Amino acid sequence: MSSLHTLAFEIGTEEIPAFDLHRATLQLEKLVPEALDQVRIPHGDVAVYTTPRRLIAIVADVAEATEALEEVFRGPSAKIAFDADGNPTKAATGFARGKGVEVDALERREENGVEYVFATKSVAARDVAELLPGVLEGVITGIAWPKSCRWGTTSEYFSRPVRWLVALLDERVIPVEFAGLVAGNLTRGHRFLAPGPHVVATAADLLGVVEAAHVVCSEQARERVIREGVAEAEAQTGARAELPEKTLLEVTNLCEQPTVLVGTFDEEFLQVPEEIIVDAMLMHQRYFPLYDEAGKLTNNFIVVTNGDPAHAATIIDGNERVVRARLSDAKFFYEEDLKHPLETYVDRLDEVVFQETLGTMKEKADRIVALAKHLAADAQLSDADAADVARAALLAKADLVTNAVVEFTSVQGVMGSYYAEAAGEAAQVAAAIADHYRPRFSGDEPPASDVGKIVAMADKLDTICGLFAVGQGPTGSSDPFALRRSAIGIVAMLEAGLPVSLAAAIDAALGTYAGAAIDFDRDAVRAEVADFFVTRTKVNLRDSGCAPDAVEAVLATGVEEPAQIIARTRALEAARVDDPDTFADLATAYARANNLRDAKLGAEVDEALAADAERALLKAADEASTRVEEALASDDYAAALAALAALRAPIDAFFEDVLIMDEDQALRENRLRLLNRFVAVFAHVADFGKMAKGAK
Repeated sequence: MSSLHTLAFEIGTEEIPAFDLHRATLQLEKLVPEALDQVRIPHGDVAVYTTPRRLIAIVADVAEATEALEEVFRGPSAKIAFDADGNPTKAATGFARGKGVEVDALERREENGVEYVFATKSVAARDVAELLPGVLEGVITGIAWPKSCRWGTTSEYFSRPVRWLVALLDERVIPVEFAGLVAGNLTRGHRFLAPGPHVVATAADLLGVVEAAHVVCSEQARERVIREGVAEAEAQTGARAELPEKTLLEVTNLCEQPTVLVGTFDEEFLQVPEEIIVDAMLMHQRYFPLYDEAGKLTNNFIVVTNGDPAHAATIIDGNERVVRARLSDAKFFYEEDLKHPLETYVDRLDEVVFQETLGTMKEKADRIVALAKHLAADAQLSDADAADVARAALLAKADLVTNAVVEFTSVQGVMGSYYAEAAGEAAQVAAAIADHYRPRFSGDEPPASDVGKIVAMADKLDTICGLFAVGQGPTGSSDPFALRRSAIGIVAMLEAGLPVSLAAAIDAALGTYAGAAIDFDRDAVRAEVADFFVTRTKVNLRDSGCAPDAVEAVLATGVEEPAQIIARTRALEAARVDDPDTFADLATAYARANNLRDAKLGAEVDEALAADAERALLKAADEASTRVEEALASDDYAAALAALAALRAPIDAFFEDVLIMDEDQALRENRLRLLNRFVAVFAHVADFGKMAKGAK
């Protein structure tokens, strides 16, 4: 048995962008073992370590040679591979050539009563060290980057310039070549604390050498160091840190040896709205804010640095200077914006283009107002709330041209709320302005009030309808305007109980565009937008665990309102779970009746021709129809399904006692009309035929 070895491979680079590095880490965990397996190199576990300046793979238990292999391939049947005289045909010669064997070497074997030709190919064992240069070069080129670059005079691409390569099979250097570099046994350490080069004597030493050079090699280990440092900072200040997942990941992948420090800014800046301060720290500087026990922002913040901890005071001072400058700007912008009421900024929205064909943000604001008024009327809001809707819709986008939002874009809406409050607008108006971008993602909270929900829906629906009207709807792989996210937000608000019709709202939204001299096929776009929302609703239901057949059963009734689709589907799923036997029998009975019925005959039943089982089914169907109609009118889908479930006994008795396809035409047609009447009871609830197979 050959001895086993350790393989160490390092790609040393300029600093790789944080999120690109995270994606590359996930890729390498698959790329490396797949590359080894592809050339049949026996190996053990593969461990991947990455920092901003390096990608490392350590492979355990690598064999000295690949295993000798005998591969057997089945080809065409013998009668196709050979002619009547036993001579090989083109099929045989092509198969043999493709497998790298002579035609004479093909064998005939019988499988399942059919004779086929087989090719046996022997693959000799190969020295692993000879294979590894090509394998590891393939790993380098196999990493997919969002953006790549070239450097120097080389033609190769990588995320950032590659500066060194280490490739060792135990002590043996593997001469991997890339971008003019040849791998060796020299690595680099932390850029400032221990730059190197550092000699790696053997593959098993690589991680130790790198770590001794002030590098924390894995993303998980660096995050752990940061969290421990943050916990110490919290204990030191008595405050609580906010660590947004995205920012934490970014900071983790910006450092090779993270150090957590606490900085301070002047308390006077706390007079600025908290959201601007947090935006300046988190979004612009990647600092973490600190909050007191009451949840109020403090004037302390956390810095994660890649510098020398021995110079902590200098690092803190430098970062405090940066924060002071950013917050001074924020305070100035905020105070300048407050000199004018929010309404004065509305006309300046003409300076901002919403979309080339759809006009400016001022035109969008006017459409939002018109659509919001329609929604307020549909929701039957009080006069006071309807007035707040119109006012909030007018002012919702006004802060886009304020100094603070131009500089700190993530606080749009929030700053409008502050400016509205300062200008004396109603509290509900200010809250609606702050909330109208919500829900911002799946699972985000919708606006708190119906006023806020209506303004948010008007904004999102205007964008969706407008972009579909100009042919800019999302494709399978592209959604640059985040229309799917907007649709999910609208569906969430409708599901939460916003009492408006989406179908009517789509018509109203398209009406605002039709009056703006935009050329589009209104009926075709309306159908596209309606289908877009139905598709989003289907995806949401399936993601939440609803069975596809339940969704399709509801959609088959022609319902388009997302809230109704969701409520009916979930009621259908609950009924199937709570009473699966009754549900299965009912679905099967429905499918049987639906298959036999003849819609051309109508549903008028002659009771004089009916037997007892027929009269019982007729009475039950009519009673169920009334109960279903009442239940649907009050959106009580559980009651509608309960009414349908009551039809199980009479339909079972009907099928057991009655010969539907009687030779007497009058009896036969009367019974088919009864089935039409029975099936019609289900028409507005669900098509159980689509669930019969899955319900059994």
